[in-house]
Amino acid sequence: MKKTLSIVALAVFALTGFSSHAQAFEITPTYGYQFGGRLNYGSNYLKVDNSGMFGITAGFEARRDYMIEVTYMNMSTELRIRDRILSPSEDFLADMNVDWFLVGGTRYFTNGNIKPFFGGQLGLSVFSPKNENRDIVSRSLDSATYFSFGFKGGVVIMLTESIGLNFQGNILFPVEWGGVYVGVGPGGPSTGVSAGGTIVMGGFSGGLVFRLGA
Repeated sequence: MKKTLSIVALAVFALTGFSSHAQAFEITPTYGYQFGGRLNYGSNYLKVDNSGMFGITAGFEARRDYMIEVTYMNMSTELRIRDRILSPSEDFLADMNVDWFLVGGTRYFTNGNIKPFFGGQLGLSVFSPKNENRDIVSRSLDSATYFSFGFKGGVVIMLTESIGLNFQGNILFPVEWGGVYVGVGPGGPSTGVSAGGTIVMGGFSGGLVFRLGA
């Protein structure tokens, strides 16, 4: 967690430095609901469950109505499994923490108090399982880092020149997520589950916009 906060702090500091040469600088903390995703292997699947998500975005206006941004988001959820051998009905496999580190750009479509926007992002997602179900898995599951990209769209409503409300939806794509190994508990036979592919994770959120500069 300390490493994550350090990375976010460095990114915000870097953007603050860039903002001295830009028209405006924005910080947007958000909270919302993120839908999970499911990865099928044959008739079985691994699933990241739905959960809340918080995030923070820092950006500077590279030119009028165009923002360059860095974003950190965190999702604490569950990893679930259905497997005809290991777990014929869907069951809890592990708690799952997902961290997203993204850079991207956003385009505002008006310069008034109500500003619709659309943006794209790319970066890394880190999947960190813990508290594994020992009735299913015989050892701890490894954390994994994947290249990810996403899109977002929504609207910012400026209440004053420096404070506004953000409402947005997003779609996130962690590429080649999967490939975990699960097995029957200690002393039993072990079985490998290898599943790879791209899952789609959409959600929506709201937050405050703090805008500095012109």
